Amino acid sequence: MTETEMMLKGYGLTTAEMFYRMPDHPHVLNTFIWQDYDQAPDHERLLKFIDFWRAEIEGPLHSVRFVHRKMISPGEWRHVTGEFTLH
Repeated sequence: MTETEMMLKGYGLTTAEMFYRMPDHPHVLNTFIWQDYDQAPDHERLLKFIDFWRAEIEGPLHSVRFVHRKMISPGEWRHVTGEFTLH
């Protein structure tokens, strides 16, 4: 699917900031930014990525903050068949 098709089907841009501990220095927190198109309120792609992180990445997660922005809502999108230009 293209990004536009995803947005028309209800997907929005989800941005997550993940705080994790450094494997060699457990008292140091580092951050990682992740972005993808996802559907609220389930956020399946974000949860799948968090599961991947826990299984494959050595740095344990401390916390995750995320925001979700629906780029196009049904009332904002309409099909235009023509355009008129005035001076």
